[in-house]
Amino acid sequence: MDSPMCLVKNADGELCVEPEAIDYLMGLKQKVVVVSVVGLYRTGKSYLMNKLAQKRSGFALGATIQSKTKGIWMWCVPHPEKTDHTLVLLDTEGLGDVEKGDSKNDAWIFSLAILLSSTLVYNSRGTIDNDAVEKLQYVNELTEMIKVKSSTDNEEEGEGTQFAQFFPNFVWTVRDFTLKLEIDGRVITPDQYLENSLQLKKGTSKKINDYNLPRECIRNFFPSRKCFVFPSPTTPDNMHRLDSMDEAELSERFREVADTFCRFIFQESRMKTVIGGHTLTGEMLGHLVTTYVETIAKGNVPCLENAVLAMAKIENQAAVDEGLAVYQNGMEDVKALFPVDINQLSENHLRSETQATQAFMKRSFKDDNGEFLKALVEAISNHTADLFKQNKDASEKKCKALLENLSAQMDQGIKEYTIPGGYGLYCNHHDNIVAQYRAEPNKGVRAEEVLEQFLKDKSAESNSILQADKQLTKKDKQIQAEKKKTAELEQEKAALNEQKAEMERTIENIGRGQEKYLKEMKEKMEEERNQQQQEFNRTLDRRMQEQKDLLEKGHKEKAELMRQEIEEIKKKNQLERDANTRNQEALLDELKCSKAKPDNSCTLL
Repeated sequence: MDSPMCLVKNADGELCVEPEAIDYLMGLKQKVVVVSVVGLYRTGKSYLMNKLAQKRSGFALGATIQSKTKGIWMWCVPHPEKTDHTLVLLDTEGLGDVEKGDSKNDAWIFSLAILLSSTLVYNSRGTIDNDAVEKLQYVNELTEMIKVKSSTDNEEEGEGTQFAQFFPNFVWTVRDFTLKLEIDGRVITPDQYLENSLQLKKGTSKKINDYNLPRECIRNFFPSRKCFVFPSPTTPDNMHRLDSMDEAELSERFREVADTFCRFIFQESRMKTVIGGHTLTGEMLGHLVTTYVETIAKGNVPCLENAVLAMAKIENQAAVDEGLAVYQNGMEDVKALFPVDINQLSENHLRSETQATQAFMKRSFKDDNGEFLKALVEAISNHTADLFKQNKDASEKKCKALLENLSAQMDQGIKEYTIPGGYGLYCNHHDNIVAQYRAEPNKGVRAEEVLEQFLKDKSAESNSILQADKQLTKKDKQIQAEKKKTAELEQEKAALNEQKAEMERTIENIGRGQEKYLKEMKEKMEEERNQQQQEFNRTLDRRMQEQKDLLEKGHKEKAELMRQEIEEIKKKNQLERDANTRNQEALLDELKCSKAKPDNSCTLL
């Protein structure tokens, strides 16, 4: 992407997606790292985003008191350090724009930035004082603006742990910082400066509660926090031409902090994930943006769980289509060779089926009841049945044409067999046709069956010539008739063996295919369980550190409440894991049931 484009348009307080930007995301198959910047208008947010894009210009900067960015603008660039990943930069409309005068609209912009990001950069100017914290008022409203699960009430979600599990890392950038980083004469780091600014006061008065509320929200919702303090980049007189100044003209200290900030974002910002720990591609991010914005436009509260389920449905259907396409493409080479024997066809089928399943598993997620895997199995099964029929038809056509060609001369000279001794001549020609037919390679799966039918069709003709041959005695004719009958029975047996071999190989294919499906499904389930647990463990570790910090600062009552909350979420997580494991085991048992015999009622796959 050469320059930013508008992703979410804000027209007269109404939010809507820009189709062109969504189309771009839909074509982006790489994993994405999403970094959003939010903050008060005219605080230099766009400069930071241009810096992350490693461009001198792109996002509008502007040098007046008017806000330049409206809605949410997107810039997709190759990730500087993660190969085959895309860095998606989202520059948001400035909060608190006096021309707009709509705090509800600001809250939705802020909420969208959180929902879409893997790292959220909050940009402010001056210092992190009480005024700066209070201006981040939107964190107080998050439980009203966002739901994690559709079945969970707001009161439970307000505890912050569910939000913290799915919210982005939080980076506070302070611009035009002029203070010394010291506390009581002790030099501190920017991170310590932030944590000190977020310290809670002891007491229960309304004034203290009002002071603590935004700080508690930030601490609860964003347990992973980082701070950067930037000095002024240049003199006040030069600020109006900041976007056109060379890097060398900027303050050395400012450039050092900006470089450190960029390195941190590049190295520490993780890939965008959703509930369950599944990483997103640009295409999936496009679905997510559309779902959230449409939900807001309808006047509803965005729900992470519902959005992920809607996205999973779209993505899993695409995974089915992709898996089927992989199978179909894999069978094209052998299809061009029809007719082929059952072994060659089966080996190609199993190989293509394995590749199709792997493609499906790589793309699908949250297929909790196996609905889409079953859909893929059914689609492959239908296509396989059609291919096997085409192969049979090709074999039958080739064999019939071959026999017709081999017997043409014999059919034309039928009169020469009506003389005495003609039956012996007929048998010699007949046997020669069968021998030539058998010697012909690559006749396919209907070779014996077609030959059986050919011999049956010739039976009346053969018997007529036998009975008309005056050279043969009655006993000779009986012997020849028995010999002919034996040959027909042997051919019938050969045809049956051919059909039996095909059926046995088909059953073997089904069994081997089902074993692969079950193995892939089990591995996928285990992978998703591990992702979910890792996601939970990260949040739990941060929560426990938060509780420890409260205890060390003397907030024993709050620390105890958090300890109880931690124990409760641990129990809840274990219950959910146990329930998920039981459901997954039941699904696997259900799928295994399909390995029963054809007359069994279990026929899922």
